[in-house]
Amino acid sequence: MNEKSLEVCILAAGIGTRMNSSIPKVMQPLAGRPMLGHLINSVEALNPANIHIVIGPETDSVRQAFPSQKINWVTQTERLGTGHAVMQIMPHLNKDARLLILLGDAPLISSKTMQTLIDVNAHLTVLTSVLDDPRSYGRIVRDEGDSISAIVEDRDATEEQKKINEINTGVMAANANALSAWLPQLSVQNAQKELLLTDIISIANKESMLVKPVIAEDKMEISGVNTFGQLARLERMLQQRYARDLQDAGVNILDPQRFDKRGELLCGSDVFIDANNIFEGRVTLGDRVHIGANCHIIDSIIESDTVIKDYSHLQGCHVGPDSQIGPFARLRPGTFLRKKVTIGNFVEVKNTKIGENTKASHLTYLGDANIGEHVNIGAGSITCNYDGLKKYQTRIDDNVFVGSNTAFVAPIVIGAGSTIGAGSVLTKDVEPETLALSRAKQKTVTTWTRPKDKD
Repeated sequence: MNEKSLEVCILAAGIGTRMNSSIPKVMQPLAGRPMLGHLINSVEALNPANIHIVIGPETDSVRQAFPSQKINWVTQTERLGTGHAVMQIMPHLNKDARLLILLGDAPLISSKTMQTLIDVNAHLTVLTSVLDDPRSYGRIVRDEGDSISAIVEDRDATEEQKKINEINTGVMAANANALSAWLPQLSVQNAQKELLLTDIISIANKESMLVKPVIAEDKMEISGVNTFGQLARLERMLQQRYARDLQDAGVNILDPQRFDKRGELLCGSDVFIDANNIFEGRVTLGDRVHIGANCHIIDSIIESDTVIKDYSHLQGCHVGPDSQIGPFARLRPGTFLRKKVTIGNFVEVKNTKIGENTKASHLTYLGDANIGEHVNIGAGSITCNYDGLKKYQTRIDDNVFVGSNTAFVAPIVIGAGSTIGAGSVLTKDVEPETLALSRAKQKTVTTWTRPKDKD
């Protein structure tokens, strides 16, 4: 175990030229959060003394996205290479520290792999990987003692060296005092005309310093992102891993290739998830919950034995047990449903509490309402909650029957046990156990003639 205090440097100054995007590369989303966010979370698990992140001069949005007090943001005003980027943090570094250097566009290195790299007793440790096709990567050349004697770029490699399958990932750990001696020796005498961090390997070898490799067993951890195509491939790899982890925990996911978790998903026993579902933020699914196809669920709690039918969208809501939602339902923030509630097709609910055994089966808008138990909301019913300036509450008490095509002009209270005739527009409170009607008298005009085309 290396007893030096740990500090971490993340190189995040790249602008992602090949992405052709105004969003900094490390801010591109992966599984619902910026790539850099994944890396920071893994680093924080190591509890380092300091986290230094090197960004470019026009990437303040990166700094603003992570307002952690533990991060020391350092600007690389000129992009002169990875070695130059590390130079920018050296004045902030404890000279006795062990420094872990990570790449912001390789976001999925685990805390476990980081710790393994740090713990190796060597002046410099390099994370490597063994690939079936190592073309375009720098090859790791080992000496007889299995230390790294050189990293040879693909274009400079001999035919024999090109047969080497072990490659450099760009991630390394070094003693800060050694780095402070090596970095000033870097030169721009290379094809890129940059100060390259990998050149410290040859410097360390010249000084007879110990340079050790650590092989990353998981290829996904060392996957870098330079294009949207690479980002999409990494997204699918990560999502399939999330799906496998959930399956191993007992969740029945119909198709792991059509599953997206963009946050935290907590599942009870015997949960079923159909294809093409997106779970975002913090989502909890109780025992025996069934999620139909093509649903999008955000920051919501769904209690046991509830069925969410196809094409439903839920955000910021709490669905009670044994409820039926959808298909094509929308539950917006502030929705709280108690036990055995039915919200059917093309029903939208917002900032509304609904009691047990209440049904709104189709074509309805319920906003800013408090609805009791055993209420039937007929098709086409609407709470008119907005006057153009303020929102108003609708209260519908227990055992109310609402006929189809009813409009509640809020603020309004509908008393318990009352019945609302179909087609009513209600502007006044309704007393309990009464019938309320508000519709024009039907007329039949026997002398009416339908207009005809003159042609």
